[in-house]
Amino acid sequence: MAPVSFGTFRLIIIALAVFAQIYLFWRIRQAIRSSPGSGRRASLAVALCGALIGVLFAANWHIMYRPVPWPDPPTLAQAVFFYAPAIWSFGSIFSALLLLITQIIGGVVRAAARTYRRLVGPEMIAPASSGRRFFLKAGVGGLAAAPFLLSGYGAAYAGRNYVIEELALPFGCRVRVAQLTDIHAGIFMTRDRMRRYVDQIIALQPELFVLTGDYISNSTVFFPGFAEEMARVRTRYGTFATLGNHEHWYGEIGYYRRLFEQSGIHLLQNEHRLIPTTGGAFAVAGIDDLRWGRPDLEKALQGLEPAVPTLLLSHRPEIFPEAAGRHIALTLAGHYHGGQIKLSLPGGDFSLAHLRTPYPEGLYRIGFSQLYVSRGIGTTFTPIRLNAPPEVNLFHLT
Repeated sequence: MAPVSFGTFRLIIIALAVFAQIYLFWRIRQAIRSSPGSGRRASLAVALCGALIGVLFAANWHIMYRPVPWPDPPTLAQAVFFYAPAIWSFGSIFSALLLLITQIIGGVVRAAARTYRRLVGPEMIAPASSGRRFFLKAGVGGLAAAPFLLSGYGAAYAGRNYVIEELALPFGCRVRVAQLTDIHAGIFMTRDRMRRYVDQIIALQPELFVLTGDYISNSTVFFPGFAEEMARVRTRYGTFATLGNHEHWYGEIGYYRRLFEQSGIHLLQNEHRLIPTTGGAFAVAGIDDLRWGRPDLEKALQGLEPAVPTLLLSHRPEIFPEAAGRHIALTLAGHYHGGQIKLSLPGGDFSLAHLRTPYPEGLYRIGFSQLYVSRGIGTTFTPIRLNAPPEVNLFHLT
């Protein structure tokens, strides 16, 4: 199957989201008008529900596509202005789909029941009890509410419940490397949360710290705080970074380079650094974002001896076949968040990332070359993670 393009993916999500708002409003309107009460009260309730759906939906899309320059908002403001619209918009898609499925199944069952009544006669059919009808309505209501509860769980708990992934990998030089990627500093990744991740990195005592892109969500106002937090990590061989698509969408390359340099972080844009150690030298190379930047692996490796063990930093993992062809020992990447919302099925894992790339997360090998794709720590589109927890990476290279 060919990977789904970013444009197609975005159109699918927008279409599903718009459909969900219309369909849920129609179902809520039906439920209100079928309940006992005056027509005026029912009309007012319908209008209020429609207004609330519209406000939540509009607020979420504004948050996603327009910068909200509010570093470290208070917890209550986060919950009301940011998390509530996000949970509604994500949960509404699956709630609408579940209700539509139950409606279709209910229609098929009712059609079958009518056919059966015509065949056997109405006197042979027991009348439906009010208790059974109440039970069915309660079941449908619970089914409709489940996606919102799951979304709330994904935002409030799973999105913060990170794991530390430690791997021992052959490399050709002994060095301990920590990686963070896809931080997405913004209203859902505050400086306080970044500080906790940096504290964890410091506790792991790496000898080399690498960052592989997407440092901000949708505004450069969050980048100085991000850079200051990352600068707290002091390692024997330094901190190296490369850029992701979000840096190309917002801001200028010169701006990021300047702040990285002020923070003591080396930005690698199609270049490398040779690092001497007591056990021999190794190289750290970095390339620009594969889609929105100007990646040049040839330039990044120019002048580097093939026998030198090389660690390649790339925001996107699709460089891996080319990197393996150049006998690069290890490539570190991110970008896909492990799908961010993932189903584990008998046939394997499934997420939107699995439709878009052959490298959604984890370890891959081609010959003696290795690729590790981290799920990262931040989120995009929605602050929800399900079955794809954030990860901090520590590599014991030998």
